Amino acid sequence: MILKDLSYRYKVPMLLSATILITGIVISAVLVWRTAGDLKADLYRNAIEVGSVLSRTLPAAIKHDDLWSAYQIVNAARVDDPENPRLLIVLDKNHQVYVSGEPGRFPVLSYLRNYGVELAGIEKTIVTKPSLQPYPIDRPENTSIYAVLPMVDDGIAVGTLIIGYPRAMLLPRYLDMGWRIAYSALLVLAILLPIGWYIGKLSVQPLTHLAHCLGEVGRVAPRDVQCDLIESKDEFGQLGVSFRQMLLELQEKQRLEQKVFTSERLVAVGRLAAGVAHEINNPLGGMLNAINTLRRHGHADALTEQTLQLQERGLHQIKDTVSALLVEARSDTHELTPGDISDVHTLLQSQVQKKAIQLGWSSSLTRSVHLPSTPVRQVLLNLSLNAVVAARQRCEVNCLLDREHRQFSIIVSNDGQEIKQDQLAHLFEPFVHFSESGNGLGLWVTYQLVQQLKGEIEVSSGAGQTSFIVRLPLRAVA
Repeated sequence: MILKDLSYRYKVPMLLSATILITGIVISAVLVWRTAGDLKADLYRNAIEVGSVLSRTLPAAIKHDDLWSAYQIVNAARVDDPENPRLLIVLDKNHQVYVSGEPGRFPVLSYLRNYGVELAGIEKTIVTKPSLQPYPIDRPENTSIYAVLPMVDDGIAVGTLIIGYPRAMLLPRYLDMGWRIAYSALLVLAILLPIGWYIGKLSVQPLTHLAHCLGEVGRVAPRDVQCDLIESKDEFGQLGVSFRQMLLELQEKQRLEQKVFTSERLVAVGRLAAGVAHEINNPLGGMLNAINTLRRHGHADALTEQTLQLQERGLHQIKDTVSALLVEARSDTHELTPGDISDVHTLLQSQVQKKAIQLGWSSSLTRSVHLPSTPVRQVLLNLSLNAVVAARQRCEVNCLLDREHRQFSIIVSNDGQEIKQDQLAHLFEPFVHFSESGNGLGLWVTYQLVQQLKGEIEVSSGAGQTSFIVRLPLRAVA
């Protein structure tokens, strides 16, 4: 899998863990390198200490040409380590071997150049770079590390002491120190890697959560997108603020689109219904007049009278239906008073008692408000009756009426069956109903009245609770 296509919930912890791992390796390498340097420095200090002891006794033996005494001094300074013997060679002022810790290997008066390229290079360095101060010779190609210590008597070099340490003697120390560093590094990594992985996941969690929320946009409605983003002032917090603002704008856009769509559809349906109603009213009025004329001037028998009554009831039912299609909020009615609200409460009692429903009624209206009473009463009655009809037997219906500032609100709720989302889109259309009773005109009439009063109506329906909320602006006092 390509790293760039990997989710950040894995990518960031992996990169952080890799950084910790690389850091651990680099630090371990630096410690090993520093340890190697310290070991070499310890060897050089040891050589200086040995040389300082020998330089106090060997110059006198060399000046008196006491070869035996010089050999005893050098032999006493040797280290009994058969696997890694320390090399001790004393050169005279002519750079010839005067004495050594291995006289059989380095005979007296021989030259170092006779014993290989490595010692030849040491001899060349001593000859070409004479010095009265000790100095090390550490070349990668050499098998040993050397310390060159001039032996000075009264400011004059009388000889040169060469101390060599085999590199092999450093290997056990390197390995021991390397293992110690490796164990320590592994212990630290075992602690830091889980911590780094956890911190990496924790730091990228807001981003992955935001990505999930963005993936929900378009698949579900904006109001159904659940996204609890942490509020902060960093970049993630700013992204969260922008996302929430986007959701609010999408919700408002969807609400306005739905409102415009519903309004246009209802206007079109309303115009059609009004046209049909006007066409029906003309012959309807004629038929009712004909029945009245027949009753006044005719002599109908009992059967004919019964038939006329049946026809008259049917025609009046048609007239009531047609009247509902011609709903109009008249502005010449009296202002809404607490008595009007009380009348609606009284009208509901028979239906409430019939279903044994508990009616919760709360009104803060204590004086008249600047709203036409007839349409407001009709809105309240329609919504309340619908709530009573939809409520389950022996359950509860609540009506809350409140005036606040320049607005009058009506909230009617019940515990009836939940209204599905696809039904909400057609709830206020005429002749559309979702119960066995009713003709589907009540909510359409209510919507038309609310629109004519320049108010708004909202519906919320969830499990066990359905609410209709009407907000009506109060008219300005002339």
